[in-house]
Amino acid sequence: MEFIDYYKILGLSKEASQADIKKAYRKLARKYHPDVNPNDKDAEANFKKINEANEVLGDIEKRKKYDQYGKDWQHAEEFQKTRQDRGSRGAGSYNDTDFGGHDFSDFFESMFGGGAREYGSGRKIKFRGQDFNAELHLNLRDAYKTHKQTFTINGKNIRITIPAGIENGQTIKIPGHGGPGQNGGPNGDLFISFSIENNTLFKRDGNNLYRDIALDLYTAILGGEITIDTFDGKAKLKIKPETQTGTTVKLRGKGFPIYKKEGEFGDLFIAFSIVMPTQLSQKEQELFKELALLRTQKTN
Repeated sequence: MEFIDYYKILGLSKEASQADIKKAYRKLARKYHPDVNPNDKDAEANFKKINEANEVLGDIEKRKKYDQYGKDWQHAEEFQKTRQDRGSRGAGSYNDTDFGGHDFSDFFESMFGGGAREYGSGRKIKFRGQDFNAELHLNLRDAYKTHKQTFTINGKNIRITIPAGIENGQTIKIPGHGGPGQNGGPNGDLFISFSIENNTLFKRDGNNLYRDIALDLYTAILGGEITIDTFDGKAKLKIKPETQTGTTVKLRGKGFPIYKKEGEFGDLFIAFSIVMPTQLSQKEQELFKELALLRTQKTN
């Protein structure tokens, strides 16, 4: 198995911070994403390499193993265990070595009896497959309803159901859809993290939604009824007389779906801002002056 320099793929040095890795991955993923480069095989290949690099370097524990064992980082735990077993049987001890990702494989295979990687009475060591990490981009309206999506990981099409109410930054695990195991070992798992873009007029906070509504002066003073857009339709609101800027009303159950709780929703909060009339006619100005005079007389 050829050594792959994941740092080089992301354009980073070995001293890069986890924040640097995340930033580089997101930048390159956007650049080479298949949606941005349709039918571009080179971009697709680069996108796969970038995801593979992030799967390893983006995880602190995996990165430590990769830095020490290079391309054989997936077998670090088996190596450590076998080394301890040999030490307990008096077979000698070994010092930790940073192989820099190049010549650990030969040393590893020599310990396990060559390419077959057997030990003891010839029993093969079962290696668990590598876990994969992927990032899936959605818009807020996609996250509002349960739906299915198909995407490609390492050349394989995977179709998953995304439950309504998924959170930005949330990660879900798809068991057995990671790298294949070796010598009969189990497959790794696939971890999908969600990046949700909000391009709506609503603000989301957990299961609740928030929206600002402009209210004309006359309705605010006299009260009335207005129709507003909710996230999935329209609703009528009764406005109380003398409504002030900043007044907030709650529409129960008109918020965002609660994750994996079918039919349950958060609330929608509407905040009013009063819009002052402009370009008043002479008659309107006279009426406002009359109102102002009446108000002054009332307070006196």
